[in-house]
Amino acid sequence: MSDGQTLPPKEATLFKRILKCYEQKQFKAGLKYAKQILSNAKYAEHGETLAMKGLTLSCLGKKEESYADARRGLKNNLKSHVCWHVYGLLQRSDRKYDEAIKCYRNALKLDKDNVQILRDLALLQIQMRDLEGYRETKSRLLQLRSGHKPSWLGFCVAHDLLKEQDMAIQIVREYRRTQINLSEYEASELTLYENQLLRECPQPKPALEHLKRTQATVRDMLSYDQSHVDLLMEQEQFNEAAEILARLIDRNPEKWTYYAKLETCLNLETEEARLSIYTSVLGDHPRAMAPKRLPLNFTTGDRFRGLLEAFIRNGLRKCIPQLFNSLRSLYLTHEKAGVIQALCLGFAESLKTSKKFCAEDDTEEPPSTYLWLLFFLAQHYDRLGQYQLALDYIEQAIQHTPTLIELYMMKAKIYKHAGDLKSAATFMDEAREMDTADRYVNCKAAKYMLRIDDVEKAEELCALFTREGSSATDSLTDMQCMWFLTETARAHMRRGQWGEALKKCHEIDRHFDEFIEDQFDFHAYCLRRGTLRTYCKMLAVEDSIRRHKFFGRAAKTAIECYLHLADHPVQDEVKKAAEVSSDIDSSERKKELSKQRKAARKKAQQQKEAEQKKEKAAQQQQKDKDDKDDKQQLKEKLDPNVLAKVEDPLEQAVKFLKPLLTFRAEDTTTYFLACEVYLKKKKLLPMLVALKKLSKVAPEHPLYHQYLCQFALSLKARSSELPAPVEKVATKGLKVLLSGDVDELNNTFVKAHLNSLEHRLAGATIMYQADASRRAACIDLVTNLDDSLTDRNIDVCARVYQSLADGAFGDSAEDLVKYKSRCHEIFPLAQTFRSDDAAGKPNGLSGSETTL
Repeated sequence: MSDGQTLPPKEATLFKRILKCYEQKQFKAGLKYAKQILSNAKYAEHGETLAMKGLTLSCLGKKEESYADARRGLKNNLKSHVCWHVYGLLQRSDRKYDEAIKCYRNALKLDKDNVQILRDLALLQIQMRDLEGYRETKSRLLQLRSGHKPSWLGFCVAHDLLKEQDMAIQIVREYRRTQINLSEYEASELTLYENQLLRECPQPKPALEHLKRTQATVRDMLSYDQSHVDLLMEQEQFNEAAEILARLIDRNPEKWTYYAKLETCLNLETEEARLSIYTSVLGDHPRAMAPKRLPLNFTTGDRFRGLLEAFIRNGLRKCIPQLFNSLRSLYLTHEKAGVIQALCLGFAESLKTSKKFCAEDDTEEPPSTYLWLLFFLAQHYDRLGQYQLALDYIEQAIQHTPTLIELYMMKAKIYKHAGDLKSAATFMDEAREMDTADRYVNCKAAKYMLRIDDVEKAEELCALFTREGSSATDSLTDMQCMWFLTETARAHMRRGQWGEALKKCHEIDRHFDEFIEDQFDFHAYCLRRGTLRTYCKMLAVEDSIRRHKFFGRAAKTAIECYLHLADHPVQDEVKKAAEVSSDIDSSERKKELSKQRKAARKKAQQQKEAEQKKEKAAQQQQKDKDDKDDKQQLKEKLDPNVLAKVEDPLEQAVKFLKPLLTFRAEDTTTYFLACEVYLKKKKLLPMLVALKKLSKVAPEHPLYHQYLCQFALSLKARSSELPAPVEKVATKGLKVLLSGDVDELNNTFVKAHLNSLEHRLAGATIMYQADASRRAACIDLVTNLDDSLTDRNIDVCARVYQSLADGAFGDSAEDLVKYKSRCHEIFPLAQTFRSDDAAGKPNGLSGSETTL
């Protein structure tokens, strides 16, 4: 061709070498061959060679040059499927999947039967969950290569994900009919996957028949038996299911769900009959813990006391630190908690005097038994909220054996629950110093340091177990250490370092983006290996990965930061200095501003130097890696100063709120955050949607009442300025949720919940917002800490204290001091209420800072 797009034999051979070098990852050699072709003036604009050169440069980390050559090659030869394919590969490497799909489709218009392009397109379609397109692509691949295993299985999975199980079953059966050399493992996996498809169909009976018919094919007998039990129970064939459950229990006597299913199958109702199951299992497995622990859930009276005594004795003799944790669920029943206390106090008295559990025992117990009993009692009283008693018992245990690390860790936990986080951090650090090689204790100490907002000390502790040459924060961020990032974000937020807190939240958000990206490599691998059941589970997990608690905590922190920034924007340091010095004369003000500018420049220079050092260290680490991760280059650098000075904080808050509304819709905290955000944005209709959700899941929650009343007050105040359709819909929706006047509803609400401090706080907040002249009544309502309150704990009292300090009821300095003094009498260990604590600020008091 005269346009120089057709290569002669010599250059064509070189071009084939470029392709081979790319496949073998010999990128420098491939680049050399490309330059040889392009050095010929006649073929300097050969599109496919330019495209391959760009692709090779991309693999060498030269993004800008690679895009320039790829675009140039595509411009020179728009009718080449190679150029479109290469440009799609570049877009894919930059995670621009939609653009890459467009490029692949253009390439297929020019070469519709290109298998490699179809494979690449299928990978992007399943990654983007374009299931219809994925099904079509896999169907085309199956037509082109009918003997290719991934084509069959991919086509089957596509129908499964589209809820077309009948078609998926037919594909599996046809594939097994055409494949005569399946290994035992592949045949077993396909059998179980086919049965899974049958179970997802409306009629479970064919699934049961299929499972019985194909038993000889299955090698994963554990999955087989578990599926068999579920299907038998669905068909109410309980006797046969009970026989299989007996085998499963014999295989693993510690799995609790087996026992629950066995009780259902045998239809046991009486306490004696249920207990007989566990007695029988103990006869065959005397060392198993589950058949000893589970009867404590349903037994009562003397039988419960006898079983509990044997369980606790066994645990204390074996020095099991987790003994209390295994009994924690029993504390939901007040009577059983009382039995535990009476039993352990009796043990303590007898062991102290006679070294026996009771006088009738023949043998004396070793000293370790008494030690672990003291440890258990400390945990017991800590669970009941009697922190001074818990401290007394843990002190006795420390005097008994001062070298046991668990005792100091428990002491730290008691102080944490009592509200004294500084003492808690001190004792946790003391436990760490007793064994500096223990990574777990070191992490706990770092976490406790973050709870008292000592970020620098926490980083210093973490640096003991991270790689040298980089900061602990960078290493833990690279390792996606979520607990550290979430706790650091909360610490920075409490310190008022909003930019740093937001940086950590955005880093966590990016980690979840990486989790979603990481599935890309598994699409082809799982189809090759034939692990279809696990593959489908992985896709389901990835689709809802942001339901995880770590993302919930990070999103909650980010939203709280943005809400604060919406009310209190971060000012530039120079402007802030100008405002502070506005009352100084002109010359002094100029001097002060000059000093502030110099300080700002110096700080900026120091930050720049620190960033340069970090970049050099990162570059050195990158050189040491064999696999260069270009994804890091795509990430926009997170600057705390920029994040803190964002122009639209409420819009940024919505970006974190939307995933919560999608993936954590069952959590009431999500809707409380939505109400707060939309109330500040003055978006009444989205707030109404959140209130309707709350009316169904938490109609008695105090915050629901508070936001409902605030919605009504806001609608009343802004009714004249709202568009008519919005005002009409909001008014109609409010009538469904709220009947009557706000004041009347609030008074009724307060009277109905006088024994709850949380409800009092919500009612008082609305009372003050509706009528500020009732301030005295509002303050009296929230500061009256009588014994009738059912939720008079540190966390709730701290929230009331913070509301008073924030001016939620106007200027309350005198009332704040009185309330603080009263709280200190009730909670003497809580640092928030100490008169010598200058901060006086709630700080993750009892470790239950967030419900997310």
